[in-house]
Amino acid sequence: MYAVFQTGGKQFRVEPGYRIRVPTLAAEPGETVTFDRVLLASDGSEISVGAPLVSGATVTAEVLRHGRDKKVVIFKRKRRKGFRLKKGHRQWFTEVLVSQVVV
Repeated sequence: MYAVFQTGGKQFRVEPGYRIRVPTLAAEPGETVTFDRVLLASDGSEISVGAPLVSGATVTAEVLRHGRDKKVVIFKRKRRKGFRLKKGHRQWFTEVLVSQVVV
């Protein structure tokens, strides 16, 4: 049993018991969140593909923690001009534990 759902502009393939990092959610650790934008769902024998969403399918998960990802270094340079620019970025995320996939 698995599903592909969308949140924060990204798609994730999950099964019950998976621990994933999604773009930050407005939920406290310990809360339960439901993702209803399911694009594809399978119950083990049959696959349901949405057009664009699978009706009635949901993914339920528990929020574990919030955090920040590893730093991504942005470096820009222009040849022969002496221009160099170095920046860093750390993206916020929410770690969730998938508890249930309803098809």
